[in-house]
Amino acid sequence: MMNLHISRPAALTSLALAMAASYAHAEPIAGTVLVTATRSPQALADVISDSVTISAEQIAESGAGSIIDLLQRQRGIEIARTGGAGTNSTVFIRGANSNQNLVLVDGVRIGSSTTGAANWSALPLTSIDHIEIVYGPLSSLYGADAIGGVIQIFTKKGKGAPAFTAFAGYGTDNTREGDVSVSGATGGEHSISYAISAGKEKSDGFSATRPASGSYNADKDGYDRESAAAQFSLRLAEGHEVGALLLHSKLDSQYDNGASPYDVRSHAKLENASVYSKNQILPIWQSLVQYSQSKDDGANYSSASAFGYSQANTKQTDFTWQNDVQIGADVLQLLYDHRKEEVQTSGFTLDASQRTTNSLAASYNARRGDNLFNASVRRDKSIYGSKNTGSVGYGYNFTRALRATASYGTSFRAPTFNELYYPGYGNDKNKPELGKNAEIGLHYDNGTTALSATYYHNRLTDLLVNTVPCPFSVTQYPYGCAYNVNHALLEGLTMAASQQLGRFNLAANVDLQDPRDETSDKRLQRRAKKHANLMADYSAGALKAGVEIELSGDRYEDSANKVRMGGYGLVNLYATYHFNRDWSALVRWNNIGDKQYDLARNYTTPMSKLFAGIRYGYK
Repeated sequence: MMNLHISRPAALTSLALAMAASYAHAEPIAGTVLVTATRSPQALADVISDSVTISAEQIAESGAGSIIDLLQRQRGIEIARTGGAGTNSTVFIRGANSNQNLVLVDGVRIGSSTTGAANWSALPLTSIDHIEIVYGPLSSLYGADAIGGVIQIFTKKGKGAPAFTAFAGYGTDNTREGDVSVSGATGGEHSISYAISAGKEKSDGFSATRPASGSYNADKDGYDRESAAAQFSLRLAEGHEVGALLLHSKLDSQYDNGASPYDVRSHAKLENASVYSKNQILPIWQSLVQYSQSKDDGANYSSASAFGYSQANTKQTDFTWQNDVQIGADVLQLLYDHRKEEVQTSGFTLDASQRTTNSLAASYNARRGDNLFNASVRRDKSIYGSKNTGSVGYGYNFTRALRATASYGTSFRAPTFNELYYPGYGNDKNKPELGKNAEIGLHYDNGTTALSATYYHNRLTDLLVNTVPCPFSVTQYPYGCAYNVNHALLEGLTMAASQQLGRFNLAANVDLQDPRDETSDKRLQRRAKKHANLMADYSAGALKAGVEIELSGDRYEDSANKVRMGGYGLVNLYATYHFNRDWSALVRWNNIGDKQYDLARNYTTPMSKLFAGIRYGYK
């Protein structure tokens, strides 16, 4: 069990309660809606799960160079990256590994079936409208892999009069960015809405590794990313809509593999396509049918020899039928989901190259006065067996601004194709990882002041790790094998606060945690016991300027906790200026102290970087 030194969290929580009490009769933010927490639009005041929404305005004004940069500033999230913006990135949510978190784009699951993780570096920021982060297990709503949380990315959608936007920017390392978009809706009885965007980013980069690495090469490792996205919908009649969504992104990035002059690089391609039909069958019954296909293709070129090429392509095809039935003020949701995963690799043959998962789920959301309640159950059946998951949550509104919540949920992570079938590593007898999470929270928001504190206790069993020696065949697996052996505990306290003071906006978030392998009693790799973000911005007419401070404690590169990476603190500055309604400029200066720090051992992180851009937007 972890020692959180409860006196400090208790003091901070007491302070939050005291501050909240002083504003107990203020009004909450109106009109905020969250989709991911229940798979359907829900007023934020009715959401029990701890969650964060990153709005389109926040994304535009942040000047962030990637989704990873944006996520790193959110509570409960840490990242690791093996070099610059185009290299491999890992996102930890509440200490859960990247393959223990689910990523969706417009409701479509993305990620590699071989590694189990999303390719964050290939995801374009230019096509994104907003992002929702829901913390805690959601397997009872979304199935496998939603142990630590769910991140859902929403691309731009058309509405109103035609709108055109364009952006161009330039920065350190000869970084160039540009994007354009057009969106709108025709209106009328059979309205057609549309949103089309395209973007390109390119950078010369910097060396991905440091001289202490065995892979070190002094050359620069840059990247080139191209993306496009589109949404179309047609209103057939009142309550009936059909539509299609498309996303394409291609990333070429360089990395290091020793001093050879060969241009070591990787190629990644993401493609999402879906069609849907929303239908109001009865006044109390709304149906959503969606068919989608997600592709994650990756190739590596590590040397000029034939052995230097490897490729792994994943295709996921999904059919979903969701039914929301209104029962008075309550909502009953019934869901059927069929998912097929297909994997194609080079250089070796997997014992199985595809699998299907069939799922049934039901959830119920209710509100009785100041009391909130939800419950959900799901059954997923695949080649690894059948898994049942469930969750129950309760919330109580002391006032319109102050709410307490409590929840309990189970989750699981499906073994990846690598963990099941990779030659010399996989074992087709491996079982899913299992999670049991309990949490309590306190949330306050009156539109000017926002405070939250959530304590969570997520116990994981049957963790899949590389076990050396392999317990069932040392000869066949000389370097170890994937095997269900470990237990882990993800326990922590996450707190956040924001305050408007005239022209100033202040915000902060702090995470106190101890993600621990209970088998070895060691901290999980690349995860800190404490990390935080402090932010402040000032608005004066057309100008908005801000400062961000990122703080992290020490981490360990290895599971034995012998290779330590020190803590760090970074300071970033940014500003936007609106010349008029349509034209604006932004400038961002990251790591102004030119701090050297580690996100992964012997991999380089960005030093002081300056970026500036100009935006045109007609709305």
